[in-house]
Amino acid sequence: MKLVTYRASVEAAARLGVLDGDLVVDVERLAASQGESLPATMLGLIDLGRPGLETLRACLDAAQGRHKPGTATALANVRLLAPIPRPRKNIFGIGLNYVEHVAESAASLDTSKDLPKQPVVFSKPPTTVIGPGDAIEHDVRITKQLDWEVELAVIIGTTARRIRREQALEHVFGYSVMIDVSARDNRRAGQWIFSKGMDSYAPFGPVIVTADEIPDPQVLDLWLTVNGVEKQRSNTRHMLFKVDDLIADISTGITLEPGDIIASGTPEGVGAGRTPQEWLKPGDVVVATVEGIGTIRHPVVDATPED
Repeated sequence: MKLVTYRASVEAAARLGVLDGDLVVDVERLAASQGESLPATMLGLIDLGRPGLETLRACLDAAQGRHKPGTATALANVRLLAPIPRPRKNIFGIGLNYVEHVAESAASLDTSKDLPKQPVVFSKPPTTVIGPGDAIEHDVRITKQLDWEVELAVIIGTTARRIRREQALEHVFGYSVMIDVSARDNRRAGQWIFSKGMDSYAPFGPVIVTADEIPDPQVLDLWLTVNGVEKQRSNTRHMLFKVDDLIADISTGITLEPGDIIASGTPEGVGAGRTPQEWLKPGDVVVATVEGIGTIRHPVVDATPED
């Protein structure tokens, strides 16, 4: 299933939906129309675990595409938001997780040329998240080196604490697309959170694809363009630490909880690694895609306050 958070009008509250062809079916209203009960938010559904997904699948199967009035809206008539508009915790970011990106970062960002022996973990605050079509903010007072990174986002479905790698994918709720926006000139003494964690630096969406539809997250093409020019293209099989490695490693010391998000790293082709280096500027449009999930498109806007 492809799950979304949507708004039917400017004034309407954000609600949980599931895509059925070119329709967004409201999950809570679909369930109610069949005498069932499901939540109106993505986090609420994640908290229900497998029983919630099973109920939703049963409701969709029973409807057979013939949805009662008030339960479905044309996708073209709604606005999609970030699937989890406000994560409960910081996003777990993974640095230097594709071999070629390790090499380009060593050449341009003064990171080590040696492959990491353990995942490099940083975080992005919940306030970084923006939804499909929202603007990436560029404040020239803060950064002149705004960069892009396309990533597979992993959404945790059940609590994972000190788990083995072989069990890790059992804890995944689903997958999405994320752009890890980075201000390269704000890596303070090697600490990345300000560089990676400013407002609007985590474009996220357009959907969460449930894990049953992506049994192997290590076979997905991913790519990114800026102003229609391809900058990144790779496949998740090139990750140094696979999704199950990342979940197992983080869970050794930090409990992963339902709704937690892991941004699993980016391949080569970032602006800092290009010759000459390239940086995002107001007026640019960044488009990121992960195979089988979807595409997000984001303009870059000038957010520099007036004096």
